[in-house]
Amino acid sequence: MLKPEQDLVIMEEENTYTRCWVCVLSCLLLACVYVGSLYVWRSSLPRDHPSVIKRRCASVLLVSALSPAVVKVWIHWADVKVDVSVWELMGVRLEGLVPAALLPLLLTMVFYLGPLVHSAFDNPSSFTGELQSALDVQSWRQCVRDAVWLRNQVVAPVTEELVFRGAMLPMLVPCTGPTAAIFTAPLFFGVAHLHHIIEQRRLHKDSMRVILLISGMQFLYTTVFGAFTAFIFMRTGHVVGPVLCHSFCNSRGLPDIIAALQHPQKSPLLLSYVMGLLLFLVLLFPLTDPFFYGVTPVCSLAPPSSLCLPDPVK
Repeated sequence: MLKPEQDLVIMEEENTYTRCWVCVLSCLLLACVYVGSLYVWRSSLPRDHPSVIKRRCASVLLVSALSPAVVKVWIHWADVKVDVSVWELMGVRLEGLVPAALLPLLLTMVFYLGPLVHSAFDNPSSFTGELQSALDVQSWRQCVRDAVWLRNQVVAPVTEELVFRGAMLPMLVPCTGPTAAIFTAPLFFGVAHLHHIIEQRRLHKDSMRVILLISGMQFLYTTVFGAFTAFIFMRTGHVVGPVLCHSFCNSRGLPDIIAALQHPQKSPLLLSYVMGLLLFLVLLFPLTDPFFYGVTPVCSLAPPSSLCLPDPVK
């Protein structure tokens, strides 16, 4: 016969097990609702048609607006004790906002040192041109009128980061802990991008083999990117950093290593790619040190972790 203390331990373990499964299913449901909202509009038009973009943006914005309610229900159901609002838990807060916006973006730009140098070699005036465009009101007006730009640079980064980082990580952390959550949440993000298989198959652009290969590669890099932005979210407690990094990466695309290997200036280009990667690894923890961002609300949902604590001074 079990002692009362043993009964309590068993019941606690069962409650934790159930809570974790509900957490995973909640995240999966949220991912499915996000992707499903893209297909509530029946259309034979391609995904880049302005009318398709507008409808889909409206759908994902609605899902994102409802995501705090999902987190609120989860907190109530799981009986999680928090001292901050749901929005703060999801990374929408003022403390440490400026460094949270600038430092992770700087870190991402360091990683893209190679592609940025590559672009400068191919078009020396591109950097000054982009800088002038960034300061030109007319250029911004043209961008805002471009549905593809709005989707790629604004709506997709904001909604995806709010749902897949801001909403999912607070639900995962009490169950998995901060470190495991960083590698778990991106799986939902990667799977969510597999819906492109449906669109590619509908348009009959490529064979199923090619479509699956491309989708597999997309799943890989979106999962890796998701882990990076989840890391930023966990370290800074802000969603603004992941959003800006997401937007920047969408504007630059994947680094084209193959083109760099075939470039006439191959040696300095490859050096810039390697230097960018090394600097990124060196600056990864210093530029995301919680010291700059204040107390991270999402980390309060789990026992203290070195991931959430200011880095020790050496």
